[in-house]
Amino acid sequence: MISISLPDGSIRRFDGSPTVAEVAAAIGPGLAKAALAGRVDGRLVDTSHRIERDASLAIVTDRDPEGLEILRHSTAHLLAYAVKDLFPEAQITIGPVIENGFYYDIAYKRPFTPEDLAALERRMAELAARDEPVRREVWERQRAIDFFRAKGERYKAEIIEGIPAGEPISVYWDGEGFVDLCVGPHVPSTGRLRVFKLTKVAGAYWRGDSRNEMLQRIYGTAWAKKDEQEAYLRMIEEAEKRDHRRLGRELDLFHQQDEAPGLIFWHPKGWAVWQQVEQYMRRVYQDNGYQEVKAPQILDRSLWEKTGHWDNFRDNMFTTESENRHYAIKPMNCPGHIQIYKSDLRSYRDLPLRYGEFGQCHRNEPSGALHGIMRVRGFTQDDGHIFCTEEQILDECVAYTALLQKVYRDFGFTDIAYKIATRPASRIGSDESWDRAEAALQESLRRSGCAFTVAPGEGAFYGPKIEYHLKDSIGRSWQCGTIQVDFAMPGRLGAEYVAEDNTRKVPVMLHRAIVGSLERFIGILIEHYAGALPPWLAPQQFAVASISESFGEYARSVCADLKKQGLRGFADLRNEKIAYKIRSLALQKIPYVLVVGEKEAQAGLVAVRARGGVDLGAMPLAAFAERLGSDVAQRRNVPAGTA
Repeated sequence: MISISLPDGSIRRFDGSPTVAEVAAAIGPGLAKAALAGRVDGRLVDTSHRIERDASLAIVTDRDPEGLEILRHSTAHLLAYAVKDLFPEAQITIGPVIENGFYYDIAYKRPFTPEDLAALERRMAELAARDEPVRREVWERQRAIDFFRAKGERYKAEIIEGIPAGEPISVYWDGEGFVDLCVGPHVPSTGRLRVFKLTKVAGAYWRGDSRNEMLQRIYGTAWAKKDEQEAYLRMIEEAEKRDHRRLGRELDLFHQQDEAPGLIFWHPKGWAVWQQVEQYMRRVYQDNGYQEVKAPQILDRSLWEKTGHWDNFRDNMFTTESENRHYAIKPMNCPGHIQIYKSDLRSYRDLPLRYGEFGQCHRNEPSGALHGIMRVRGFTQDDGHIFCTEEQILDECVAYTALLQKVYRDFGFTDIAYKIATRPASRIGSDESWDRAEAALQESLRRSGCAFTVAPGEGAFYGPKIEYHLKDSIGRSWQCGTIQVDFAMPGRLGAEYVAEDNTRKVPVMLHRAIVGSLERFIGILIEHYAGALPPWLAPQQFAVASISESFGEYARSVCADLKKQGLRGFADLRNEKIAYKIRSLALQKIPYVLVVGEKEAQAGLVAVRARGGVDLGAMPLAAFAERLGSDVAQRRNVPAGTA
């Protein structure tokens, strides 16, 4: 008799070896119907899996994160099934689950069209409606290679040839019409796949290598419930409207071009936004005990060898030579900060020592990974490093979390998720030091009143970290902030301090960034606000529009007066009708438009329209300046009077 321990603590006993599906049916018909897979002693398996010995079992349904991944992976197979059904000459390659969906890379003689995607989606629905059983088989390696080669699937055969000897070769059948290489698990039948949509086609190199042939990547999304998919598709539609690349062009903020791949040409208005972010963060440094520093852009190869970057990160580093010496353009700022730390003898009384730098870094990212200003080859970090003792880690992390929360709040982000990444299998340092560091990070979040999740094994080899994920206005999550504990690099580069007992000790280094890459953060801001940045960040906070040329001089004087007060704006003196001016200025998403004509000029007033078409009426210029100044000082996310 086999005993099955369930998550509620109960135990079910079975004669013989039950399948996961049979255990679910014994618990109840509702669970049997909902079961997608099982977790046996922590391992995900199909519902057809037989349990041969006493074990713990959790039934996986579409309410579980693993269940949603299984639905999506199975839908990727359904897509491949439809491709082979409609386009028999196509070859299928790989089709993994990704965030919110899946893709499958296909080799075919011509590009797929939108009409092809619609036809594939219809065929997928037809195949799902057949409710064909999905079953797993394990094959001998050569049989699998010969089978796929005979079917003309050379990519699948190549994948199998690369699987290490001794590992099982498992395949999954959808009914009798389609078989695919996969480790699984999968849904019990195609009828479980009801909510999906194909979204787009893109190019992708085989195995991600630009030296290989180009394939076609078909993207799709799949969900447990239709309303969840509809909400996601609405979010995607809204995200396309907010795309920072399009808004960057329309609002004249920046551009990129082929002569500088992965780099940015900032226009005056875009650079004005940059300056607001940088100067704000500079004040954060000054107000929180950071000393701003600046390290060189280029450092000798020997330094990068000591840190381990030359061996492990070389392909992502830009290098140069001079006078028979090899240099690297820095991909990160930490080694430079250690050199500044080492420039003087440090005492325990000097710690914690906090350095901050707007450090320009360059990384040789693959061209296919570049994405607007979100993923670039040249970027600037609000990079900070705290040199401290192990005993100071807790207090520094508590203070840092509070600081990060205030900064995000000022930029308009209040929804933050916290994750602690703990020790990986391959690491340096003693277990005792890892214990202390991980405990300090967890306790720091508890003291900060923050619920958090733990990501086992996702820490860096040199220490654990906290990741801070902010949510934007349409619900997308962005990981910007982090604080990482580093036991390794200070010692590798010879950093020390004189301890209270006069011995030499190696400081702990906390790597921290709040906004991370300024370029990426500005891209997030643009999309979060759909280009309508709050007055304190807006490149132009006001525009003065004259009703006719007769009032151009008054418009100029109003503009000059406001600019003398440190406000940003311009006078629109075009020989156009005022309605046209107002509409065109609204498209530029300027927080305030000041309309001036005869009445305003005679009375020394301005007629104020806030963004969104809100008419605030006529007011003295001093009153408007006070209103806008208050918006800026309080970092309101909408112009005063429109909330």
